[in-house]
Amino acid sequence: MKIIDKAKRDIIYEIENKNIVKRYILLIIGSLIYSIAYNVFFVPNNLVYGGSGGIAMIIKDYIDPSITIMTISIIAFILGYIFLGKRYAFNSLIGSLLFPLFVELTKNVSLPVPTDDMMLIVICGSVLIGFATGLIGRAGLTTGGVDTVINIISKKLKISTGNAFLIVNGIIVLIGGYTFGWRILLYALIIIYIINIVTDKIMLSVSENKTFFIVTSKVDEVKDYIMNNLSRGVTVLDAHGGYSDSKQKVIMAVVPTIEYFKAKEGIKEIDENAFFTIMDSYHVLGQDSHRNKKGGI
Repeated sequence: MKIIDKAKRDIIYEIENKNIVKRYILLIIGSLIYSIAYNVFFVPNNLVYGGSGGIAMIIKDYIDPSITIMTISIIAFILGYIFLGKRYAFNSLIGSLLFPLFVELTKNVSLPVPTDDMMLIVICGSVLIGFATGLIGRAGLTTGGVDTVINIISKKLKISTGNAFLIVNGIIVLIGGYTFGWRILLYALIIIYIINIVTDKIMLSVSENKTFFIVTSKVDEVKDYIMNNLSRGVTVLDAHGGYSDSKQKVIMAVVPTIEYFKAKEGIKEIDENAFFTIMDSYHVLGQDSHRNKKGGI
């Protein structure tokens, strides 16, 4: 058992230290962009959207935002070390220090931002913060702070991270709405929505491929169409119906997004009763056999 545990620890250590320099460069760039967007778009307009930055915004008339964020980061780091372990705490340490530092260094940065169009400010600021958060997430690191508190609540209350996120940031946004007016609450909903979308796109990248899972009575015809007309490999899987328990074949094929329409319409033309699902494939790893007509995926 000890040998297995040591092997697991070695694998985890190897994963966490893979491309470490590149990952910390992404963390630095992401934290810097986040801080600039925070100071330029959100602080002047009292836009509270959650997180330690949101808390700092609420009390910014009394305490400088960078000091509030640093204080929250230190407390969260200690709590993370106690409840989530030293590995999590270490991974959040650099980000916890960088974010408040960059907030302080960029607080006097100015950009030619229109001050009379709040929706434009909301959209631009949200896209930048979503982009920055995506870079940090892509590096597998974190800026700590409220994110650490969310993970602790999720672990201790045995609820999903998503629900813990809604509880914590929901409270912050409500307090922000009470402090600055309820219009801020409506803007916060838009901000959170945009940030989540952009973050996902940056972390996963725009999908270059679609994966088709096709159930059809015309297996050979569909397979030939994909292989000969689209020049894509296919894999035929054995399956059986959950209700009827009848045996059937499922065709799996990875098709470039640019050929999505051609693939979908071609399958429908061959078998109008075909059942198929299509999913985004953000990464296709391994041997590039999906481009080979003679090989499977």
